[in-house]
Amino acid sequence: MSNTTAPPDLSGFSHLVPEHVLDLVEAALGRRTTSICRPLTSYINRVYEVELEDGEKVVAKFYRPGRWSPEALQDEQDFLLELQSDELPVIAPLLCNDGNPLQCSDGMYFAVFPKRGGRALDEPDKAQWREIGRLLARVHVVGARHKTRDRILMAPDASTEDHIQYLLDDHISRPDLRDRFEETVDNVLEVITPLFEDLETIRIHGDCHKNNMIWRPDEPLSLIDFDDMAEGPAVQDLWMLLPGRLHDSLPEAAMLLEGYETFRTLNRANLRLIEPLRFMRMIHYLAWCAHQQYDGGFSRLSPDWGSAAFWQAEINTLNEQQYAILEAINSPLPLI
Repeated sequence: MSNTTAPPDLSGFSHLVPEHVLDLVEAALGRRTTSICRPLTSYINRVYEVELEDGEKVVAKFYRPGRWSPEALQDEQDFLLELQSDELPVIAPLLCNDGNPLQCSDGMYFAVFPKRGGRALDEPDKAQWREIGRLLARVHVVGARHKTRDRILMAPDASTEDHIQYLLDDHISRPDLRDRFEETVDNVLEVITPLFEDLETIRIHGDCHKNNMIWRPDEPLSLIDFDDMAEGPAVQDLWMLLPGRLHDSLPEAAMLLEGYETFRTLNRANLRLIEPLRFMRMIHYLAWCAHQQYDGGFSRLSPDWGSAAFWQAEINTLNEQQYAILEAINSPLPLI
């Protein structure tokens, strides 16, 4: 996520009428399309289903201007292609005429993906928990091979501090609430930052939850939507899948780790990072919502976002999370 406070230039999106989308896809792939071009739901990017002349359907993903650098966008494409080359069940972009999946038109970047059906994973059974663990371990084996060009580092003194500063600069108008928010997050950062020192970071999915896994009968689970890939600790891709906090999710965590450690070792001490990572996720989401205000869409979903009542509630939630962090890091790790 860009840390600039200036609104991104979204003028390119205004030109994404169906005819222009079809022209760009045809030029990129060197294949003719039909007249079918359906917009798909996406809060940040613009995504369209396009039908090719032979009946094959593809998905054209136009990246929100100003959110990621070209190098960061290339990171996503390269990671997906690496995972595909290792035969992992991901949906990698198609290579275009120039041999690169990432394309640019008038400063607007896009990629074209094959369309894959399926449904989101609801409640995994025991076999699926282990399958998810194996899948994530294999993703992390690839992710550990080298660093990204320009993705965020998921750490309290890196991405989280950037998100906090972005919120403090422009999005908390009442001075008393701004001061309370700053005091709360500073107290948490003081506690959690030392926990991330000398921690191994690798390329990770970054937003790994059940809605980003597709299930199809008689096929492996597929991991989708690498838009938020980052450099971060491996445990980040595990905790969001659990149905609750670690002490309430021990059976699921045990099955997940059993599958994971089939292919890769996880330092069990890093399970102490789950509650700090949950706090970092809260801050990330607040910053994400703040960025959406520039696009005008999020305010329609949550009209009171950014109000005094909103920030009072968020500060209370962050204070509660501080207590959860202290309890987690000062208690013995559960036996899993």
